[in-house]
Amino acid sequence: MAAPTYDKADLERRMHGAVEALKHDLGGLRTGRANISLLDPVTVEVYGSQMPINQVATVSAPEPRMLSVQVWDKSNVGSVDKAIRSAGLGLNPIMDGQTLRLPIPDLTEERRKELAKLASQYAEKARIAVRNVRRDGNDNLKTDEKKHLISEDERKRAETEVQKLTDSTIAEIDAAASAKEKEILGK
Repeated sequence: MAAPTYDKADLERRMHGAVEALKHDLGGLRTGRANISLLDPVTVEVYGSQMPINQVATVSAPEPRMLSVQVWDKSNVGSVDKAIRSAGLGLNPIMDGQTLRLPIPDLTEERRKELAKLASQYAEKARIAVRNVRRDGNDNLKTDEKKHLISEDERKRAETEVQKLTDSTIAEIDAAASAKEKEILGK
């Protein structure tokens, strides 16, 4: 007898993954406060390859509106400076020996609205991912029913479970997104 294709634990894991990815994406949005995850998307060209900034320097937030990047190898300071400037984050590093100081500028109202819109796009992407997981789960249940591995009642009961899981995950996504939008808009 074939094993059922429906796996609730796998669906939970995949939905949770969508929420984690959203939280990571939202962490990279600038809110006017110094946050070390702001530099996560920055890659630096060193030793002939692209490396994440946290593999060539220590990033810290010594003040609410200042990031500090302590570059480990003096020969990489220029590359790190160039990478931060070209990352499109609107940050202009100030060199101080092997340390780069990044003052976080105030956000304009227009920029805040753009960032809030981006946050809701990230949330929608996560919602779509969760709905795709739900669809996969329901498809697997129908397949199991066709193969006579489960009854129609079991399929319906499991589909209700999948829907509850989807609803709670989407509620979590909405909460994370609205909290980030409030933070961005300074409310």
